[in-house]
Amino acid sequence: MDELRRSFEKPEEALLKEARKLILQKCAPARQQQMRAIFERQPFGELERFVTQKLLDVVSQVARTELDNEAWLHEVADLSDKSYAQMRVIILEFLDTDIFDISSADCISFLNPLLARWDIDLFTFDMEIVLNERLVPGEPKRFAFVEKDVDSVDGYEPGLTEFLEDATLSGDASAEEVEFLRNLRFKGKRPRALYYYRALQNLRDPLHFQPA
Repeated sequence: MDELRRSFEKPEEALLKEARKLILQKCAPARQQQMRAIFERQPFGELERFVTQKLLDVVSQVARTELDNEAWLHEVADLSDKSYAQMRVIILEFLDTDIFDISSADCISFLNPLLARWDIDLFTFDMEIVLNERLVPGEPKRFAFVEKDVDSVDGYEPGLTEFLEDATLSGDASAEEVEFLRNLRFKGKRPRALYYYRALQNLRDPLHFQPA
């Protein structure tokens, strides 16, 4: 009940101005002015909450993964001008943070060095989050929000399950390729295992794609 009351009493004060300022600074330059106008017109509205929560989720996942990595913690501490002990405490506190009690200390000392930039498509709400490559090497985090047909199947299609269970068809399929096949959507049809085998071959054929 206390948490429910907190969410309705003073939501605008919960997200401190320093936090909002930092989040807007990290927004892609082409989108920054538009996002600032929305945040100011609807302070702590649905869009601001959505963006803030997604940023916290991504950075928190990194924090949990690296919490016992002393070398990584020392590097973050150096970038934040903090000691190793201080940074470890900050991260532990950050892991208990939500959008209603995020503090400027959390943002400046931890969120700031990890987050490079973010962007969102305001028509589809697809979001891209780019982390500091020095601290978190790898591809940007992308989140897609798509409409699902009423007759779409949750999880694996039966034909895809059959394809994966047949080593002669799927024995060398990578995790990325399986994920691609799993995300295929069909309306009014249920593909067989052979369809997925042919789709995999088409995906691998360089003649079917232009250079990136």
